Amino acid sequence: MKLLRYGPAGAEKPGVLDDDGNIRDLSVVVADISGAVLSDEGLTQLRGLDLGRLPVVTGDQRIGACVANVGKFVCIGLNYADHAAESGLELPAEPVVFFKATSAITGPNDTVEIPRGSVKTDWEVELGVVIGKHTKYVSEAEALDHVAGYCVINDLSERDFQLHRSGQWVKGKSADTFGPIGPWLVTRDEIADPQNLPMYLEVNGHRYQNGSTNTMYFSVAMVISHLSQFMSLQPGDVISTGTPPGVGMGQNPQTYLKPGDKMELGIEGLGVQRQHVVQG
Repeated sequence: MKLLRYGPAGAEKPGVLDDDGNIRDLSVVVADISGAVLSDEGLTQLRGLDLGRLPVVTGDQRIGACVANVGKFVCIGLNYADHAAESGLELPAEPVVFFKATSAITGPNDTVEIPRGSVKTDWEVELGVVIGKHTKYVSEAEALDHVAGYCVINDLSERDFQLHRSGQWVKGKSADTFGPIGPWLVTRDEIADPQNLPMYLEVNGHRYQNGSTNTMYFSVAMVISHLSQFMSLQPGDVISTGTPPGVGMGQNPQTYLKPGDKMELGIEGLGVQRQHVVQG
């Protein structure tokens, strides 16, 4: 299934994409795409629905973040061997873990704002993982059973804030609009291998990132298992698993986002995001 949320920001309704690409309204069945809805039992219930009996959503609809009420937005840094190389950094012995503020979360096609004082706002296409059940001390072998689904994430970053303003990376990762998620939450049964997904990102029609999750250094299963040794993961928590090469910081000369730029990014089977950049 391809689950989604549509409507004005702050008033989104749950939906599901049918085989013809129509949005079907799920609000008569569930309140939102969050919590228990993401459990195996909740998703099984949704799979049993006759989508043809659900109302078709018409008109030009804004698409919101594909999961609501995110408790934790956990990110993994330097998780692609080729991206670490372009950054001039060694691969870490263990996953580099940081957080984005949940207030950064926005819809996949919403406007992206360059924060005040920014000189190095950058892009990063990433595979997002949405947790579907309580996850604590889970083994790598069992980790993927705890996934509700996968999505596209743009892990936007302000490199000067991130690297030169002291403290943790969170300063450069958490500006409003720095976490577009979606368009869909694609349930795990539709993704045969999360380690074999082509992905790309373009700015103004130029393709900067053209990679695949098969160059991920720490696998999705390993990342989930590793995180669960340090914190419990809850239904609706989001993990952003790292980016392939081609970020602005890795260009020669370095290239960063400016007002008026347009981004397009996508992952095979998970949909496409399109964002217009403005000054915040």
